[in-house]
Amino acid sequence: MKGIVGLDHVQVAAPLGCEEAARQFYGVLLGLDELVKPPALAPRGGVWFRAGALELHVGVVADGFLPAVKAHPAFRVSSVAALEALVRRLEQDGVEVVHPDPGEIPGAKRVFVRDPWGNRLELVARAAP
Repeated sequence: MKGIVGLDHVQVAAPLGCEEAARQFYGVLLGLDELVKPPALAPRGGVWFRAGALELHVGVVADGFLPAVKAHPAFRVSSVAALEALVRRLEQDGVEVVHPDPGEIPGAKRVFVRDPWGNRLELVARAAP
């Protein structure tokens, strides 16, 4: 039985008081649209965003927050040119961008960045066939 049909959302963790930094990084720098959290969940803090057909949830860890340094969401960027423009914007804002070996995944240009709390993120654009 194949009941799973895809991903609905990905959550990254952040410390208390993360909301404005989340809006700046994920909303302004990465260009994701903020979503309104359901009223029952809003008091928990954090911020939700739309990432294409999926959602990204920035969830608050109230005690003992640790960033994900290996596990990561990978965001698909519309084109190599769009990825390059995004990299320039991130670097201008002081975000360190790591460029892995371009031959690791044929047909993909990708970079790694960290959000304001140290969570690892991948940004990837697929070259046109």
